Amino acid sequence: MSLSIRQLKIFESTARLERLTLAAEEQALSQSAASQALKELEQSIGCSLFTRVGRELQITDYGLDLLPKVRQIILLLDEIQHPVRGDGELRGTLRIAASVTIACYLLPQLTAKFTASHPEITPDILIGNTGEVITRLEKGQAQIGLIEGPASPAKLKLTPWLQDDLALFCSPEHPLAKQGSISLEELPKYRWILRESGSGTRNVFDQSVQKAGGYIENSMALNRQEAIKQSVKSDLGIGCLSRLCIWEDIQAGQLIELKSSLDLSRRFSIVSHTTNNPLVEAFVTELLNQSRTS
Repeated sequence: MSLSIRQLKIFESTARLERLTLAAEEQALSQSAASQALKELEQSIGCSLFTRVGRELQITDYGLDLLPKVRQIILLLDEIQHPVRGDGELRGTLRIAASVTIACYLLPQLTAKFTASHPEITPDILIGNTGEVITRLEKGQAQIGLIEGPASPAKLKLTPWLQDDLALFCSPEHPLAKQGSISLEELPKYRWILRESGSGTRNVFDQSVQKAGGYIENSMALNRQEAIKQSVKSDLGIGCLSRLCIWEDIQAGQLIELKSSLDLSRRFSIVSHTTNNPLVEAFVTELLNQSRTS
């Protein structure tokens, strides 16, 4: 039995959306037709592509190996069906997954500038922590990712991008506010308000503390920067976020930055698939140009 484009598209959609019903809706098929197409594809190649876990479909190892090849076929087919017009303008939807700091403080300006140069491109932005961004890339839910923390994603291309620095901070009423610093020995004496595990910010903080030989004993994890800032302003503890997040609050005197011996520098990175995509390549070029002028 020969393979069909419909079978490949329903496989790619199911892998990305993790629900056959959603994949069928996206491909304008009935659920029975989508299920049949997927079954025929598995019969043709002689391997299972998904296993069911609750209401979701989990892709198999073979499916993961096949997925990049299928996406390349779909991309080439799309280029044939929608060739670049004489004006050379790029068109389509660019799915971007970004870590919280980047999404809040850098991405709005970057996408505005990019779409001003390419008005036929529509950005679709997904926000999550570093681990979630990589997962979205691996599942094909995004074409490009922007992350804040250290990572070594398999089968994905990692490109260094921008330098960033984290900062420790407290409320003006905190005991450390007047001295404006915190020593390694003082770290376990205070409560901390930190990002959740899996975020780039938390990974950098934990690694820095461990490398310096320090430790903390009392911490609360929150997955929103504003929640962390408001908690620190209420004097619930000491926070650690990108200096991008707290600069205005520091200038307004609502937060106090604390100097320390911790190395809290990091580099934002671009994560993408190894397959060529004109939209992604154009956006990566824009991002790298930004890093050279920063």
